[in-house]
Amino acid sequence: LSFRHNVTLTVTLAVGTPPQEVSLVLDTGSELSWLRCNSSFFDPGNSSSYASVPCSSSTCSAKTKDFTNPVSCDSNKLCHVILSYADASSAEGSLATESFEFGGGSAALPEMVFGCMDTWSSSTPEEDLKTAGLIGLNRGALSFVNQMGFPEFSYCISGSDSSGVLLFGKADLPWLMPLNYTPLVQMSTPLPYFDRVAYTVQLEGIRVENTVLPLPKSILEPDHTGAGQTMVDSGTQFTFLMGPVYNALKNEFSRQTQGILRPLGEPDFVFQGTMDLCYRIELNRTFLPALPRVSLLFAGAEMSVSGENLLYRVPGMNRNGDGVHCLTFGNSDLLGVEANVIGHHQQRNLWVEFDLAGSRVGFGEFKCDLAGQRLGL
Repeated sequence: LSFRHNVTLTVTLAVGTPPQEVSLVLDTGSELSWLRCNSSFFDPGNSSSYASVPCSSSTCSAKTKDFTNPVSCDSNKLCHVILSYADASSAEGSLATESFEFGGGSAALPEMVFGCMDTWSSSTPEEDLKTAGLIGLNRGALSFVNQMGFPEFSYCISGSDSSGVLLFGKADLPWLMPLNYTPLVQMSTPLPYFDRVAYTVQLEGIRVENTVLPLPKSILEPDHTGAGQTMVDSGTQFTFLMGPVYNALKNEFSRQTQGILRPLGEPDFVFQGTMDLCYRIELNRTFLPALPRVSLLFAGAEMSVSGENLLYRVPGMNRNGDGVHCLTFGNSDLLGVEANVIGHHQQRNLWVEFDLAGSRVGFGEFKCDLAGQRLGL
């Protein structure tokens, strides 16, 4: 499948009978897929395969394995569901089953459980209303990949344009170099802040060019409440690190770019409320100056972030002929999230494989626009 990306990664699927084409956000940080159910997005009234999930169904019991979202009975005896997300957006509606297919009908599931949402609120409505909903790809029982029965999936996000490749199933591609794998962190006991169905990996350190940040190991591991896990999340645009980790990165990046980048010099400016390391770069400049590579070090693998993946130009913000660019790492404490979250901007030009059967995530550097060409997308 090919997908588009700017603020979010979006893929097109066919839902219902006859099929209605819908554009959905790819989210490896969510379990339940959902659609905005009205005539502008997805109209269940026009589908013969749509069915509501009644309260009596086992899917609706709050005891369903790892489905932690609040479920209750509404006045029509339907299974009511409310979802809320870290960016303060939310959606509310009821559970239903419907036929989902993709790849021109090459793969289909006649009775996919999803949320048919009639109300939603968003922090970025102009962006969110470009899509009909969300496709949940985490490790939970009701996620799209688990309901479809795929043992693994992978994606590759292009750095040069807004395209990408999403592959369900095993990536047996002769031109794909071997990936480096890091095991998923498993947690058997429920802890208040630990998401047990996320793709959690063990962050072992961060290197800026040749300098490893002086971080104690304890700061990179979840504490006794589960706070501090590191998740790979395609539903988040940038990468957010817990306060002490973020501050160490910010200080070292500032030190190494002294004399290369001009600081914005506006201490009160914080992009999107979490990113406060910003610079002025001439608007007429075609290329960014040479920047130190930031590498996230995991057990068995590393993810290197360089060049344009390190800085993001703040749209529409100019300062006397200069554009404002901010470091694409933010402080998760300011986001109100007790975790390190690796977003999709840092994953550009990487082949990322989520191996559910093997409980691991694989990374490999790859020119993702070539992947689209080679797969004929």
